[in-house]
Amino acid sequence: MAFDLSVFNFLFGFARKFQSLDRLGIFLAEYLPYVLILFTLFLFFRQKNWKRRIYFLSFIILSLILSRGLITETIRFFYYQPRPFIVLNIEPLINHDTTSSFPSGHASAYFALALAIFYLNKKAGTWFLIASLLMGLARIFIGIHWPTDILGGILIAFISVLIIKKLLPSAG
Repeated sequence: MAFDLSVFNFLFGFARKFQSLDRLGIFLAEYLPYVLILFTLFLFFRQKNWKRRIYFLSFIILSLILSRGLITETIRFFYYQPRPFIVLNIEPLINHDTTSSFPSGHASAYFALALAIFYLNKKAGTWFLIASLLMGLARIFIGIHWPTDILGGILIAFISVLIIKKLLPSAG
């Protein structure tokens, strides 16, 4: 908890100091995911043939289902971690429900997406990883996640992509 509290206080300490920084944080936390989805569609249509497109889509969707849909939701069902704005009695930069914050659903989903794309396309995947990291940091900055929520989501995404990589036959 000391790690969570110190990192959270550092990042959230910049909130409400500069309106432009608040807007950037909200954009990265809430709207960057939509940009990543659009770029994923762009990458999908750039695949050479239908077989490669099916593999691309299958790899990503299965990674997302395992990471966000199964593992993250199973953990949240059995374990409730209150969000920082509840524990610290602060007002986050956005309205958010009081569901469990651990692990971060955004981190588990978008890092699964980023790692899957990295496996399929290193250059694009690197940009997706950077964007996902910025999104994770922004979700701490706006007051809705602890750092370990994000780290937990990253770990779940990593494990999920490794499992799907082992289970899904290669596109050839």
